[in-house]
Amino acid sequence: MNTRMKLVCSTAAVALLSGAPVRAQSTDTATPAALADTPAEPAIVVTGMRASLERAQAVKQKSTSVVEALAAEDIGKLPQSSVADSLGRLSGLAGERRAGRMSGISVRGFREDFVGTTMNGRELIGIGDNRGVEYDLYPSEIIDSAVVYKTPSADLSAMGVGGTVDLRTIHPLEHKRTLVANGTLEKNAMKSKNPDFKDSGYRLALSFSDKFADDTIGVALTAATTSSPTQDQYFSVWGYDKGAITSGPDAGKYAPAGIDISSRSRVLKRNTLAGVIEFKPSDVFHATFDALYIDFSDRGISRGFIEALPIAADGSTVISSNATAITSARTTGFNSVLRTDPLDKRGKLKTFGGNLKYEPSQDFHVMLDVSHSESTKRDTRAESYSGLGRAGLTTQGPNNLRTYSYSGNGLTFSNNSQSFNDYDVVRLAGPQSWGGSLSPISQLNQSAVIGASGQPIGFAQAQDGFVNTGIFDENLNALRFEVQKDFEDSLVTHLNIGVRWSDHKKSKANEGYFLTAQTYPLDGAIPESARRGTADVNWAGLGNVVAYDALALINSNFYTRYSAAELEPDRMGDTYVIREKVWQPFVKADFEHQFAGARMFGNVGVQGVITRQRGSGYNSVVGANQFVIATPITDGANYSRVLPSLNLNFDFGGGQTLRFAASKVISRPRIDYLNPGSSVKFRNNVANVTNPDPSLGPWVSTSGNAELRPYEANQLDLSYEYYFAADGFVSLAGFYKDLVNWNVATTTIRDFTQFYIPGYHQAVSSDGSTIYTPATFKGLNTTYRGGLKGQVKGVELQFSLPLRQLTPALDGLGLVGGAAYTDGALDDGSAVPGLSKYVYKLTGYFEKSGFSARVSLNKRTGYLSEDRGGSNTISPVNRAGETLVDAQIGYDFKNTGIEYLKGLRISLQGQNLTNQKDVYTDSASGLVTRVETFGRNVLLNLTYSFF
Repeated sequence: MNTRMKLVCSTAAVALLSGAPVRAQSTDTATPAALADTPAEPAIVVTGMRASLERAQAVKQKSTSVVEALAAEDIGKLPQSSVADSLGRLSGLAGERRAGRMSGISVRGFREDFVGTTMNGRELIGIGDNRGVEYDLYPSEIIDSAVVYKTPSADLSAMGVGGTVDLRTIHPLEHKRTLVANGTLEKNAMKSKNPDFKDSGYRLALSFSDKFADDTIGVALTAATTSSPTQDQYFSVWGYDKGAITSGPDAGKYAPAGIDISSRSRVLKRNTLAGVIEFKPSDVFHATFDALYIDFSDRGISRGFIEALPIAADGSTVISSNATAITSARTTGFNSVLRTDPLDKRGKLKTFGGNLKYEPSQDFHVMLDVSHSESTKRDTRAESYSGLGRAGLTTQGPNNLRTYSYSGNGLTFSNNSQSFNDYDVVRLAGPQSWGGSLSPISQLNQSAVIGASGQPIGFAQAQDGFVNTGIFDENLNALRFEVQKDFEDSLVTHLNIGVRWSDHKKSKANEGYFLTAQTYPLDGAIPESARRGTADVNWAGLGNVVAYDALALINSNFYTRYSAAELEPDRMGDTYVIREKVWQPFVKADFEHQFAGARMFGNVGVQGVITRQRGSGYNSVVGANQFVIATPITDGANYSRVLPSLNLNFDFGGGQTLRFAASKVISRPRIDYLNPGSSVKFRNNVANVTNPDPSLGPWVSTSGNAELRPYEANQLDLSYEYYFAADGFVSLAGFYKDLVNWNVATTTIRDFTQFYIPGYHQAVSSDGSTIYTPATFKGLNTTYRGGLKGQVKGVELQFSLPLRQLTPALDGLGLVGGAAYTDGALDDGSAVPGLSKYVYKLTGYFEKSGFSARVSLNKRTGYLSEDRGGSNTISPVNRAGETLVDAQIGYDFKNTGIEYLKGLRISLQGQNLTNQKDVYTDSASGLVTRVETFGRNVLLNLTYSFF
């Protein structure tokens, strides 16, 4: 049995979804067929990690472009969660964890929004907020291989400034009959601190492939289901204030303004169905039809505190400090808000495709590929407030005093004056007057209940929670037609001419609702039916807190909802539809020739990108009646780009290859930037309203730009590769990207006098006794523009070293690793999103006599990323570097001689063994703004191949 057939029995290789790659890309050796055609030593059956390394190395060595590759044994092993885990281990790439799971990928310093993603050559959509694909959406079972194009060829369907990731699936006609079951038990070492969520989960998959009718029909089916938990000790601060202390030796030092600290639990559930039918009645005709369906949900709960940390202005409550910051202090008191925040994100992805190939002669090929993809996502992030009573009531409990201490892991607390673990004490209502936006709601004005200030409880005290919901819909229809002519005894070996047409539409509805409990204007106890015990926040020194089912209360009639879209303009201002129609004509020539004793090979070509983009949104402001006026607006642009590319390679023999590449690459503008709408918002917090600084005052506005052009770069690549064994090589590569157009947010000072509404644009004190009017009518306006330039350059070293090359006594041992140095910035001094200056990877493995073991290290330095901010929008964040360590041991029973065990493989995996935290920092002070601790993960996997 040859190596390729043996690999079918691996966990990932038998998970069978297929969409036939287009003919232009199938002429490159980096194709599924080439992946299967791996060099092997005669009479030796190579399996396991060595086989996967050989297959991936064969792709890299034979490809006409600069690529990195993964083969089936990589995906589905170490770790086994999704393709994101495995892609993050490739040289020049870096993974990004989100909520404890690897999800994002940066290629050569550019995060996934600037990376093209395809599946079997077709452009791929996800369920993210923007263009970037969330790679953890795709389970490893459906992927046979992946190729990352660092340099493009003219026939790529989707291109990116960073590169292109092509996920590839298997063709049943190329593989033997297979039926494999895969089961995994997952356990988080950090126990759930929420009583209604578990710390254990599972993964199940069943894959089948067979051929019929004299091997002219192939059928492959995969079903997979996942329930994967994560636990999160979440710490964050609103920011650091230099003006908190105005006198004394600590005046002007940074002090934390406020905290958001909680114990979080989540569970990812993913159900996947995939299928393919291949029909090849002759060498002349070949048809492939495939489908993929993914049902995805991510539910969770967050329980903890959000509150200000006021300290005495004269510094009398400071306990310790350093040269720049307060490291310990006693707060002067705040009526703590106990936040219970449910997360409920659900999405679905469907893709369908058909590929027809007609080859009337051996040297002429015609291909037609048609596909449809659609995705939906409803992302709800809710808030429910409780504490020691409703703000302003005479019965509200006293302010809470705490002592905090700062370290590199954030803040910890002690000497709390109040506790929140008693259902007889904690009341379900907003302890702070955050309801300023509710002032137009007349039914919230009442006079029966008088507050401690002597004024009636009113709209300012009526916010008891909030619901943020982002609804996304995306559709992509594509058609590709291509012809290929082959030539013998010629410099040009293949000539491909084709055109691709696509119609892409993505929409967002930004919904929000203010919540007021039915007990208003009073407060009330947490209903018995919603009580779940207590949640543990002792890790931050905040004790246990009451735990209740906030989502059930929100979905019932316990709260009255008031639409934020009618009260706050930024909701409709962030609601839009973006549509793009693109024509991509291309021509590519593959060439090969003996030149000065070396085999010269590669490709040269040009792709056109003819785009018509249109955006529809709303200009949203508050009208004189104090409700939002949203005026529809439509805008867009037409543009064309010409993208030449050259990949020139010299094979000097003896495994030595020199590569040179030059190309122009683009990434289409971010979806959220193309929103033509705008909004003018007034922040009715007392701190903002009373601040005369326009950058810190109450007025802000945002507007998109539907006329933006693509991100563009001219790039050069040079690399040397030496292949000394079928699974051994070393390479050194350098690249340079000249960023000739970059779209960026820009901020200016604007006068908002024309939007001022007396009696509405104001703030109210927490007890309702004082009304504040704006200290300034100037504020910040943010929009987006192109034209910024920059550069990125880097060096990448990678190697695969089977230690048997040193001595036969080390047979079975090996090292795989690499290091990348990437430097660059935009001309205004800002960072490129996703760029880590240093990235290191190292895997040590041992495989022999059925036993396998490996340890993997992935390290990256700090980088600029983004996360969800206020009003369900996206905001930039600075992430600190991290080092992730994973390990796996396993045993394959194939050669034990026990008949009923020969199809069994067992493995035990450990993820995040060093308990690496996710850390975010403040760009001004360098202090920690957020720390998330997820703990270690352990997975026990059983795979059984029936045939």
